[in-house]
Amino acid sequence: MRKLKLDELNRATIAEFKEQQKLPVAVVLDNVRSMHNIGSIFRTSDGFAVEQICLCGITAQPPHREIEKTALGATNAVDWAYYQNTVDAVTRLRADGYKIIAIEQAENSTMLNNFGPNPGEKYALIFGNEVNGVSDEVMALIDGCIEIPQFGTKHSFNIVVSAGIVLWDFYAKIVHG
Repeated sequence: MRKLKLDELNRATIAEFKEQQKLPVAVVLDNVRSMHNIGSIFRTSDGFAVEQICLCGITAQPPHREIEKTALGATNAVDWAYYQNTVDAVTRLRADGYKIIAIEQAENSTMLNNFGPNPGEKYALIFGNEVNGVSDEVMALIDGCIEIPQFGTKHSFNIVVSAGIVLWDFYAKIVHG
């Protein structure tokens, strides 16, 4: 087996990416503190062609060298906006027709493997702070909560791992049914 060279991957240019159909998902970062996590989520969001990223509260914004270390240019491709607080982002997304979903461990959450996105619906997926998770203020506004099943001794995945798992699951279920 031979690994493909970069020019064989047929990746979209930034201009092509901006014009292509997107996964009907907005990623909302609720006070994410690590710039490496932010950059990695930009890169993952680029890989799954999400519509947009909402950076909220203390979440750093591009351009920044520490974000670019892991984003590798994805900040130029994925649309993003900054909000001083996550409630403002959620309010705007809801007005734009998004279903608001927290990715969190909570009472009555739906396990990811049991969640089926509705065709034609848009989703805002909220990923919380690395220590405190999605804020209580935002949890009061959600339409639903998805939890990633876990089987080990730790209580959570890293936010980037969580974003990768959830975005892949949404991509697979929405695009490939």
